Parts: sequence; structure tokens; C-alpha cells
Amino acid sequence: MAGATVLIIDDEETLVSSLLYGLKQRNFQPVGALTGGEGLKQARESAPDVVLLDLWLPDQSGMSVLKSLRESLPDVPVIIITAHGETQTAVETMKLGAADFILKPFELEELAKLIDRTVEFRRMEHEVRFHRRKNLNSGAKGIEAVSKTMTDLIAQVQVAARSQAKTILLLGESGTGKAMMARLIHDASGRHDQPFVEVNCAAIPANLFESQLFGHEKGAFTDAKESHVGLIRLAERGTLFLDEIGEMPIALQTKLLQFLESQRFRPVGGRREYTVDVRVVAATNRDLQLEMKAGHFRSDLFYRINVLPFVVPPLKVRMEDLTPLLTRFVQDSAMTEGCDPIRITAEAEAVLRSYDWPGNVRELKNLVERWTILHPGQSITIRDFPPELLRDGEEGVTGYQIGNGSIDDIMDRTERRIIADMLAESEGHRGHTAQKLGISRHALKRRMQRLGIEER
Repeated sequence: MAGATVLIIDDEETLVSSLLYGLKQRNFQPVGALTGGEGLKQARESAPDVVLLDLWLPDQSGMSVLKSLRESLPDVPVIIITAHGETQTAVETMKLGAADFILKPFELEELAKLIDRTVEFRRMEHEVRFHRRKNLNSGAKGIEAVSKTMTDLIAQVQVAARSQAKTILLLGESGTGKAMMARLIHDASGRHDQPFVEVNCAAIPANLFESQLFGHEKGAFTDAKESHVGLIRLAERGTLFLDEIGEMPIALQTKLLQFLESQRFRPVGGRREYTVDVRVVAATNRDLQLEMKAGHFRSDLFYRINVLPFVVPPLKVRMEDLTPLLTRFVQDSAMTEGCDPIRITAEAEAVLRSYDWPGNVRELKNLVERWTILHPGQSITIRDFPPELLRDGEEGVTGYQIGNGSIDDIMDRTERRIIADMLAESEGHRGHTAQKLGISRHALKRRMQRLGIEER
């Protein structure tokens, strides 16, 4: 694979020719120019990844060329080539935006390594900017809440968000909306215009966790073919959300604790220590105190993140929020699928209110998405419910009360209507009706007898 394009701007023709040959042998794509004017023209045409610029040129100064390059190609790094006596001038060029400088005479291998480092550093800068823009543009929508339980919690969380606290802990069952609450904390804080970076601690393999979180340098381990910016650096001045922190490998918990205490860390295989300013919001559905007793979670880390704990309640204890949540999910799903929104009938909403919601808000959202895909723009009735939502373990159909009848009554009425419609379409022919329903004639006969449907 072709290497970086390197533009060499120097009036020493012998040096330029030597560099063109030597860099090409090292898989770079070198381009040469002997004057400042020619160099600026080549810069526009060749779109270099890095520029080597001599300070002394026949038609204009290197300083002038540097200023022009910073204006026309601000993202392209420029390495100054300078003699020993011009070191102070080279330092001045750094203030104007030069990436680095190298003293003549230099070894080709030394130059090649400097080019590699410069290109790699700029690539990492681009990666950081990309992810930061991506996270800045992925704002959270407001949490739908009318229940006192949730409105009180939101008010308390917003107070914490506006504080200077560096760690906040969210507790609660899976699917209650802890990620949304973390985003609310970010949006209500003074960091709202900075990145929000989410890390699912349960989804990262243990052997990759440290690299993903803290980053690594090129060559730090066997597969580290290039440097990697860790998620902590991506969250600079913003919020780092550690979801399911209870799943974090215990060996890494010590390094996380050290970072929380000092806001400093060193990438895997790195010599340089970075200091970042981030707020850490941690969340878990585990009982961390039980995890501590079992030796799966460090007590010192727990006490460090447990300064401001908040419990996000399950959906079953705040059913007042069901209707606004439904409204929002119906609208969001219709927009995503590009279709008319589904309509939740009164009997369907009554079933939803009677359900225990073990999967909490996430389960409700997934159910609405399922209905939107399967029944776009239609009214949702009992017949559209998944069986697992209407059944309670091995006890059969539940006895939830809905209006003037139970689930049993509603399902019987629905089944009676379906069979009656199929019989009408089949002009009373039970064999055809059973075939359309996908059951045997004997099964159809038993259902008709149980439901009191008269034979025609």
C-alpha cells in the first residue's frame, strides 16, 4: 500500500533528488520543488500528507511559504528543514504552526521516522476531531416523565449536573433509561457543548479494555499496527459515560481509580502522560456492594464513584409515564421507518398498563418498534401482542382486568371473531377454514365448541 505523500521544498537540487529517491525506497510518495512558488503550486496539485520546507529559498522566505501553506492547507503538517545556526528561527516557525523541525545534516532514517510520527500524530488528531464532532451532534432527546418519582429524580440530577462533581453514579434495573439519564446530566451541565462519549463496559473484551479506554501507542502489542486514541481522550472537557461499570475487569479498576483521582493517564505502551478534564458518569444494574463482598469490584473504586448516587426506578413503579413514553416511541419509530404512526387502542393500552415490564422502558420501546415495522399506520389490538407479553411464565394466560373483562375474555372474543371471519370467507367450509388458520379440522372443531360458535 502506498505511503504518505511528502512534498519537499528546498533549493538544494542534490538534496531534493536524494530525498526523492530515498523516500520512495521507503514506500513514501515524494514530490519535489526548488522554489517557494513552485512548492505552493505543487501543494495545491499533489495534496501532500506532509511538507518538508527549507527556510532559505531563492524567490521568497520559508516563513512566507509557511504562512501561505497554513492559510491554504491548514491541516497539512509542515516540517522545517534548517541548519544548526537557525534553530531559534525554526522555533519561531513552530509558533506559526509548523509541526516540527529537523537539523541539517540529517540521516534519511531519522527523517523517515519523523515523517511517520508527524503523519501518525495528525491522523490521531483527525480521529479525535471526528469522534468529538460525532458525539456533539448526537444529542439526547428529553426524558418523558410526568410521575412524581421521575420528576423529583430529574430535578435532583439536574442540580448534580450543574455542580463541579467529577463522578456521578446511576443505579437501576436494566432498561430503565440510565443512558438517557446520563445524557441528561451532560446536557444540563456546563459541559453540554463538549463531547459525550459512551462506553459499554459489558461489550468490550477484557483483553482490549485498557487499550479501548486509555488508548495505545503503535507497537505496544502484537496487533498494534498504529496508535489508537483512547475513549478518555475523546471525552476531553466533556462527559465519559461508563455504562455497566460493574462488568469492568477488576485488573483495570485500579488504573481507572488512579485516573479518577488524578485525571491523568498513560496509554498502553506509551511514555507520555496525558492530563484530561472529564466528568465520569458511571451506571450499573448490579448491586456493587454485593460485588465488593464477592471480590468482583474494588471497594476503593466504589467509594470513589458513589459520591452522588441516583437510583433510576423501574417502569412498573411509575406507570403514569407510560402514555407519554408511548407517544414518543410511536412518533420516533414512525419517523425512523418512514411510515404513518401506529395507533394504540384503549384495550391495547390497558394490557400495557397491566404488564409488569421486566425489561422496563427498553422493552416498551422495542415493542413499539416491532409493531411499527409489522403493522405500520394500523391500530394495535390484542391480536397484535406477542404471546410472551400476554402470558405469565408457565401459569398460562394472566388474569389482568381490562375494562369489563379479563385478558381471557378479550382473547376469546378475538379468537371467536377471527374464526367467524374465516368461516365467512370459506362460505362455512370447515376444511378450508382450518387450512387458512393453519390448524387441523379437529382442532377447529374443538375451538368452535369451546367458544360456542354454531356450525353452519
